This record gives sequence, C-alpha cells and structure tokens, in this order.
Amino acid sequence: MKKSRPLKQPKKKITEYDTQDTTSMIDTSRPLRFEDLGVRLPSVPSTQVISIRLPSELLNEIKALGSQQDIPYQALIKLFLAQSLVQTKKKLER
Repeated sequence: MKKSRPLKQPKKKITEYDTQDTTSMIDTSRPLRFEDLGVRLPSVPSTQVISIRLPSELLNEIKALGSQQDIPYQALIKLFLAQSLVQTKKKLER
C-alpha cells in the first residue's frame, strides 16, 4: 500500500481556508443533493409525541431496569409496548 505524501504547507492551507471567504468556491448554479455526493440518509420511521401519566414507582422501576440493561428508559417503554402488542394480537388470533 502506498503511503500518502504529506501536503506541502498544510498548516498554511488550513489557515488560508479558515481566514478567507470560501463561498466563491461553491457553484450555486447547480446545488448538490446528498445523492450527488454518494451519501444516503437512513430512513427514519415517523414517530408521534404522546403524553402518558405513569405512577412514579413504576417509572422509577422502568428507569432502573433500563439503566441495568444500558437502554434509555423511553426506548425500553417502546420495547415493552411493542412486545405486549405482539402477544395481545397472538391471543386474539386463537
């Protein structure tokens, strides 16, 4: 494998980019999209914010369990809800 050669005067170039206006280097006539750069963002499922009241004791137990398993408590609640939904659907199919 070839070793890359160090840039000539790299600190000078970095300082030059830091101190000068580089907007003239951007071609505004053709805006780039992520796809043009070969970058693809992961598709994130949509979520909806809800408000739910839980007894403090229950919430504290969920937080403690999440801490033990190194899982954020909100993610743990989502996991519990998803598992419960699957089990309930299976019972209803019988």
